[in-house]
Amino acid sequence: MRHISKKFQSYCCAIVRLAEPIALTSIFPYAWPLVKKFKIGNEQDASFYAGLLISSFSLAEALMGMYWGGLSDRIGRKPVLMLGCVGTMLSMVMVGFASNIWVALLGRAIGGLLNGNIGVIQTMVGELVTKPEHEPRAFAVMPFVWSIGTIIGPCIGGTFADPHSSWPNAFPAGGVFERFPYLLPNLVCAALLLISIVLGFVLLDETHPDMQPRVLLPADTYVSEETPLMETSDAMKRPAVDLGAETYGTMRSFNGESRQDERPDMSLEKPGIVKAVWNKRVVGFIVALSIFTYHSMTYDHLMPIFFEDERLSTATFASVGLATPTLSGGLGLSLRDVGMIMAVNGVIALIVQAVIFPLAAERVGVYRLFLIVTVLHPIVYAIVPLLLLVPQSFMFPAIYMCLAIRNTLSITLYPLLLILIKEATPSSSALGKVNGLAASAGAACRMAAPPIAGFLYTFGSKMNFTALAWYGSAVVAVIGAVQCFWVPREQCADKSEEGAVAQDTQETVAMIAEVSDDDE
Repeated sequence: MRHISKKFQSYCCAIVRLAEPIALTSIFPYAWPLVKKFKIGNEQDASFYAGLLISSFSLAEALMGMYWGGLSDRIGRKPVLMLGCVGTMLSMVMVGFASNIWVALLGRAIGGLLNGNIGVIQTMVGELVTKPEHEPRAFAVMPFVWSIGTIIGPCIGGTFADPHSSWPNAFPAGGVFERFPYLLPNLVCAALLLISIVLGFVLLDETHPDMQPRVLLPADTYVSEETPLMETSDAMKRPAVDLGAETYGTMRSFNGESRQDERPDMSLEKPGIVKAVWNKRVVGFIVALSIFTYHSMTYDHLMPIFFEDERLSTATFASVGLATPTLSGGLGLSLRDVGMIMAVNGVIALIVQAVIFPLAAERVGVYRLFLIVTVLHPIVYAIVPLLLLVPQSFMFPAIYMCLAIRNTLSITLYPLLLILIKEATPSSSALGKVNGLAASAGAACRMAAPPIAGFLYTFGSKMNFTALAWYGSAVVAVIGAVQCFWVPREQCADKSEEGAVAQDTQETVAMIAEVSDDDE
């Protein structure tokens, strides 16, 4: 039997995790012009229909998230993960060949129905981590990979969309890429997904604790009371507990709460266990994740539309009876500019994830940092419409400043929520279902966010106030800022223990940025 380190297994999970951010974000730069090409309804309503197209993936994913999480508890994580990647690849090919809005919607929906990878991968990461000091670093990997996906996806979508217009010699008139101008970016993404499928199938091991290979004794082995114990040379290299550690043979969570390994293993079939699993802390953090997912998705949907929408001139304002410019219209950038900006946005997110997050978590603490970044989130949406008032010469620096503020808060918040949800789950046997529900709730919010934000943008355009959509998202972020204080926080038994745990938290979260430790 092969032995592959858990650190390498985490890297394999990260490669497979790229599937969803690429599939979800590659369509962002061209969703608006794609809907215009389909000529559905009034052109002013294109932002709403683009929201429906984007959200169809998340709607289908929300419907099936808990099912895939529960199925992974029964048949294993790896089969569900591979099926999700195959479904995503099929979805992208269908969208590329779509000749009308209904085929595109069906393609996106199929991808979501077959994709339960978010909850499954979160569960796999939790099962791969066996040392508490590695937990923050491990859970920071997935948002880091998401950031990489948000670089690759929009860059592919913005660069390879409508290749006949960009490279007429390589893609001549009358060819398949003129008939289907958005096929090429989908084929490129599908090829990347195929690579991740092959690597995952070959290199990824099953992590379900009940499906690990068992060591069988030879048939002639006889054990009695007089049989001597094994020699120490044949014993396990790692003891079951670390008697020399500060915890004296027990395990302590990095935030002071008992780890799931310490808690009694509870079967979900036993009476009363369901109520214990869905406690106030678990539900509270899932609600917080859902609220964050909603307003974060509205930002991702509105940003390319706002960048590509026509910039209203002074003459245009005068024609509609406005003496001075208002917060209406967009920035008038090209599709290629938007793709580049979104790629730079992903780079900024990587820097935040690698540098700012570990420093902030070390100095502030996980729970306190969660409260701070949640409360500050409404600022992210309030400042974006102000870009309409910025002179053209300062436009790009102002855009990148807004993106930096947004990434500092959003990229920090996501791994914090993942850690808090895992630590709030009272049983390791329930981890698949809890992560499945969290994934479904997040997918439901990602489903609702684009059409609602698109509707508000369309409604605001008719009122000459496109900032309405951004301020609507700010209101939701305010709701999240209030809700986060309602989530119960388990306190330590005494102040001395709380101080010790705080010190442990600083030491362990600081290891997020390290890459040398191997969790074998």
